[in-house]
Amino acid sequence: MDLNRRAVIALALAAPLVLAGRPARAAGRPDTAREVILTWHRLILELVRHTPTYSPPVASRGFAYIGITAHEAMAQGDPALRSLAGQLTDLAPLPPPPPGGLDTPCVVHAALQAVVQAMFANTGPTGQRAMASMSEAMGRLAAQGMAAEVVARSVAQGRAIAAHVLAWAATDGGAVVENLGFPRDYTPGSRPQDWVPTSLVQLQQAPLLPDWGRNRPFALPSAAACGLPPPPVYDATPGSPFHAAALEVVTVSRALTDEQKLIARFWSDDPMLSPTPPGHWIAILTQIAARDRLPPEVIAAALARLGVAQADAFIACWVTKFEFNLLRPVTYIRRHIDPAWEPLLITPPHPEYPSGHSSQSSAAATALTAIFGADFAFDNSTHVADGLPVRRFPSFAAAAAEAAMSRLYGGIHYRFGNEAGQAQGACVGAHAAGLRTEA
Repeated sequence: MDLNRRAVIALALAAPLVLAGRPARAAGRPDTAREVILTWHRLILELVRHTPTYSPPVASRGFAYIGITAHEAMAQGDPALRSLAGQLTDLAPLPPPPPGGLDTPCVVHAALQAVVQAMFANTGPTGQRAMASMSEAMGRLAAQGMAAEVVARSVAQGRAIAAHVLAWAATDGGAVVENLGFPRDYTPGSRPQDWVPTSLVQLQQAPLLPDWGRNRPFALPSAAACGLPPPPVYDATPGSPFHAAALEVVTVSRALTDEQKLIARFWSDDPMLSPTPPGHWIAILTQIAARDRLPPEVIAAALARLGVAQADAFIACWVTKFEFNLLRPVTYIRRHIDPAWEPLLITPPHPEYPSGHSSQSSAAATALTAIFGADFAFDNSTHVADGLPVRRFPSFAAAAAEAAMSRLYGGIHYRFGNEAGQAQGACVGAHAAGLRTEA
């Protein structure tokens, strides 16, 4: 499905939702605030597919800042909500609300409009038109029935919030992505266990974003706070732990069931073909929010925590990936087991240990479990438009475990890389889960 069709679908969602609405603390028109947040995020999920620099780590960063913006906009003037300033690294207190009162939907729309347009400034012409159309439609909806002076004051405050968040984001180390994230100068490792390119694409002869682990984390006390022990010692000897781990990848790949193939593809979430792995979890949250008619302040706070969890997971994961610089299964297997072996999925262009999917999914599940509970069941319809069926999960932990296993089924990670990623993600997610969004 091309962006034109997706943008039309997203804009069609701008018609008022028929929502009963639970009691909410949001100041004024909670149904409108809910719709503004969810509709903007539906468009964001499509923009991620069509903005070339939006690899998974970059997407996680964008989702974090956008979620934080939504929460801070909701918190303006609501004494029951607590700002994340002082809880997230280097986030200073936001501009205080002006006298005269604000309209929450107008503040939220103006803040999201400004942040999304900045974050996706490099998207293509169709995406630019979609953002412009969304801005107009959501602006009309937010301002409906409101006095002009209230709208103007609220829009100005929303833009001030966005400017504050964007200035903070500009200093995190990840604001500029050159050459789609692949360094022009790269010296490969010389050890037998070191990562080597797995793609013939010229751009991908260097690994993706090798310095991403140097970015400023959000809730983690440091980028290395959730470090991991070393992977098994590299060994080509049959029967060694490393050889056994690689042989398992081969054995699994040769006996995949249709269900296992579906799982691998469902969680593949390739850049430019999907909303990426972090977008997959954002989509899950927005589906739950619409299904359960969550109050807008709950949605915004959950988006902020989830975004922070995933962004910090990618930073922590990239620290570890380039600490150990471990080769991918396809390289080891062709070198020592079967020169003609092919994995089900395309191997991503960066080191193996740990699995980024596993780390960020575990972080997401940890953050969402803290909000919704351990036995929260949900349907995941993220890829219905791509021809994949809805999958049902009894809990966020179950979904994260399946996402981790999908990388073994796909042939692109060893089991130990998936398990290490899950452990790291749980550590990262706990920091995000500890954020306080209520006073």
